[in-house]
Amino acid sequence: MSVIRPTTKDAIIEAAFEVFSQNQAASLGDVAQYAGVGRATLHRHFPGRPELMRALAKIAMAELDEAVEQATAGATSYEQGFRLSLHAIVPLANRQLFLANEGLEADPEIAAAYDKGLQELRRDVDAAKQEGAFDPNVPTDWIVEAYENLIYAAWSLVRSGEATAKQAADLAWRTLSQGLKGGAQ
Repeated sequence: MSVIRPTTKDAIIEAAFEVFSQNQAASLGDVAQYAGVGRATLHRHFPGRPELMRALAKIAMAELDEAVEQATAGATSYEQGFRLSLHAIVPLANRQLFLANEGLEADPEIAAAYDKGLQELRRDVDAAKQEGAFDPNVPTDWIVEAYENLIYAAWSLVRSGEATAKQAADLAWRTLSQGLKGGAQ
């Protein structure tokens, strides 16, 4: 049986995910060293940090989409879909958390993909409201912001070692579902 070796570009990408997840301020030289390539080789594939970060962001968004699609394939309600989504997204914390601080929203392609995702999330929140999962009087944009910030909070807990991915996802779901339900005030 032959061993499948990653391409040089794939090795650089995987090294970048690993290196930047450990140290957001790492240099491209650190990435090249971890990947086992020279800086010149890295720069042939990615001329600079912005190009590498854009590539990582695109991969990360695709990984998130795939994880959520797989996790929610059998969901019987939007409420269940949200819970399953959190349990699919939170385990990716160590791999992707550093990208949240990269300011990639200025890239038109990434911004467009992010905006598309937000529109889909708003649509799903509205459908969950119709099911009774969320209080219909709470603005959709508020729920979307809460969802995104709860993901970040869960990722931070996992990254700091204060919670496992499952514990953090459970806390995020508990906060989202119980904190947004209607009731006496």
